[in-house]
Amino acid sequence: MTTVATSTGSTVDPTSAVQQAAQSIISGSTNSTMDVNSLVSAIVNAKVAGQTDALNNKKTADNTQLTAIGTLKSILSLLQSSLTNLANGTTLSQFTATADGKGLTATAASGAVAGSYAVNVQNIATSQSITSGAFKSTDTLGTGSMTLNVNGKTSTIKIDSSNNTLSGIASAINSASDNPGVTATIVNGTDGAHLVLRSAATGLATGINITVDADDSTSSLGKLAVKSGTAVASTTTDPNDPTKTITTPARTTIDSSGGWTQNTAGQDANLTVAGTAVSSPSNTIKDAITGVSMTVTSDSVGTTQNLTIGQDVNGQKTTIEAFVTAYNNFVSTAASLTSFDSTQAAGSQGGALLGDSMMNSIKNTISSTISKAIGTGKDQVNLASIGISLQPDGTLQTDETKLTDALTNNSGTVASLFNSTNGVAAQLNTSLTSFLQTGGVIDARTTALNNDLSNIADQQTQLTAYTQQLTTSYNNQFTALNTLMSSMATQANYLTALFGGTNSAGALATNAK
Repeated sequence: MTTVATSTGSTVDPTSAVQQAAQSIISGSTNSTMDVNSLVSAIVNAKVAGQTDALNNKKTADNTQLTAIGTLKSILSLLQSSLTNLANGTTLSQFTATADGKGLTATAASGAVAGSYAVNVQNIATSQSITSGAFKSTDTLGTGSMTLNVNGKTSTIKIDSSNNTLSGIASAINSASDNPGVTATIVNGTDGAHLVLRSAATGLATGINITVDADDSTSSLGKLAVKSGTAVASTTTDPNDPTKTITTPARTTIDSSGGWTQNTAGQDANLTVAGTAVSSPSNTIKDAITGVSMTVTSDSVGTTQNLTIGQDVNGQKTTIEAFVTAYNNFVSTAASLTSFDSTQAAGSQGGALLGDSMMNSIKNTISSTISKAIGTGKDQVNLASIGISLQPDGTLQTDETKLTDALTNNSGTVASLFNSTNGVAAQLNTSLTSFLQTGGVIDARTTALNNDLSNIADQQTQLTAYTQQLTTSYNNQFTALNTLMSSMATQANYLTALFGGTNSAGALATNAK
């Protein structure tokens, strides 16, 4: 027998509820009581239960599909991320750069070409460092202004009573918002305090220049003026071996008339690459070899090293294996979403997307691309050609030894399989973009389900309003019924008293005598 849950939580048989409604007419005359609210709820629920269940079941089904499609979209996005660099050719353009000595490191980027290059470093790039004459640390040097100039960048610093000591000037230089790239410090020696300036950048073009505009031309402030210049490269005989020469690179110089001395000259890095002279203001040398960035330190000076550019086999292997993992995750997720388990209860045996046409289309497209060969005739290659085999359950399995061998000794096969025009990864990437894009099949299905859920919500709102109307109507009917029963009971009592009853002759009987 079907039962209906009432608003109070009890369960009432709707057929019995109707019987109780009829019985209330009789009960009214006997003054019995009943739970009208439960009765009304049972009758109303019996009337709308079918629609309520249908809407709730549809809502649950839509939400289940939305969750499943969200999972599918996520796993497809991860698959696309894993193959992007395989699809566009970036992975197969990865190279490593290795030097066989000390003090030389390099990285290879897009555009690099495999090869070996002899690199001889004559000197590394350095920054100019200069030291002023001696002052007493507490001396006030006067007022005015000083302008610093480094490679065309300038900063003018006002000197007044708040900063006209040597330490005050150093602090003003360091804190200047338009500092041209100079750091200042104080070194206290046996002869007094010295202002030490150092260019933040390396190279020949970073000489430090200071001009002073003193309010009093006789003040000590004028001693801080300095002018840098450059000396050209020169070659001299080695004093320790007359058969050899010493080459001094081009370097910064200073006018020492103000008492300044140069501690370290600013100079460019100088080296030869495959016999070609190269200079750089920085110790990171870019594009001396196309697609290669080299960095030199003092350990490399005076040495000739071989710099080898080769395929980044480990990096390529890692990327390909990440793609295999992402593909296998898709296969297992798709299997879960389309599974069928007869041991489960009816209605829960099938996966959320079992038999779904969109899911089947996506699975077929991806598996077809994975399994087919690239190229024609004897030039055909597939994933098995590089050690990646398709398993009976649809997943891929990698033979690492074969994959490493293919990347190392048969790079042409790998390049053909993953070419950026119609390679496996390129085709998969195109399909995945179509599936995932705005307006694609997944987006269209998600939009349709959300629209359906919105319609269900509207229908539930309408059903709630209808339920409330029914409840009000039945309550009004039972109120009228109860009023009628109460009136009938009063009249019955009156008639009983008038005509007599079991224990009374009645008023009329008495009057008749």
